[in-house]
Amino acid sequence: MDLATLLGLLGVLLAIAVSILIGGSAVTFFNPPSLVLVVAGTMAITLMRFPLAHTLGAFGVAMKAFVHKPERPSELIAKSVELATIARKEGLLGLEQIEVSNAFLRKGVQLVVDGHDAELVERMLSKDIDLTIERNEEGIQIFRAIGDVAPAMGMIGTLIGLVQMMANMDDPKAIGPAMAVALLTTLYGAIIAQAIALPIADKLSHRNREDASHRSLILESVRAIQTGLNPRVMEELLNSYLPGHKGQRPPEVAQEQVA
Repeated sequence: MDLATLLGLLGVLLAIAVSILIGGSAVTFFNPPSLVLVVAGTMAITLMRFPLAHTLGAFGVAMKAFVHKPERPSELIAKSVELATIARKEGLLGLEQIEVSNAFLRKGVQLVVDGHDAELVERMLSKDIDLTIERNEEGIQIFRAIGDVAPAMGMIGTLIGLVQMMANMDDPKAIGPAMAVALLTTLYGAIIAQAIALPIADKLSHRNREDASHRSLILESVRAIQTGLNPRVMEELLNSYLPGHKGQRPPEVAQEQVA
């Protein structure tokens, strides 16, 4: 569970609720027609912009903002070095009985154990990385689209309310309440965009970069294991993926070690 996302969402909704309750009655801020217009209108336009399957799949991708808990790079490096050490001592077939919790690393190790050549293994893993990034980016784009559309639908609702209000100017006492209702659609659109959709899109973007980095680390690990790179050199090579690490990966050193 990602507490930062959950606490942030609950915090902003609580802050909005408290400000409403302090300022007056909460009932004033609830208008079903305005809510239906903004929510249904936003979803309808989103469906127009993206395929149905991608739109529905985006909500599954969004769960990564709340429940995704990736392994730390240090854990992946430690496991990769362990696998490389076993492969050096027992051969690649010695990895067959080793339990690997990370699905992508497990897939790479299995390809190596099955005896596929290095070019095919790298091509398959690279394709997997590209497709995963692409799927995640589709979800990010959809939530950014929701963040763009919701305020626009709110403005449309406000304009509709203003037109209706202007058409009934005979009763001055009704102008104030009618104006308040007209503005609620703008409020709903802003809340959906700024408190929900755009923050989720930003968190998913962060998760996507993080996941891509971890998968690149694993690809580097599998390549090193398959080529028989010295585990100590491999660890130094992979340490460049750690946050705050200074220096560049030494591919030329790795090539010398293999040779």
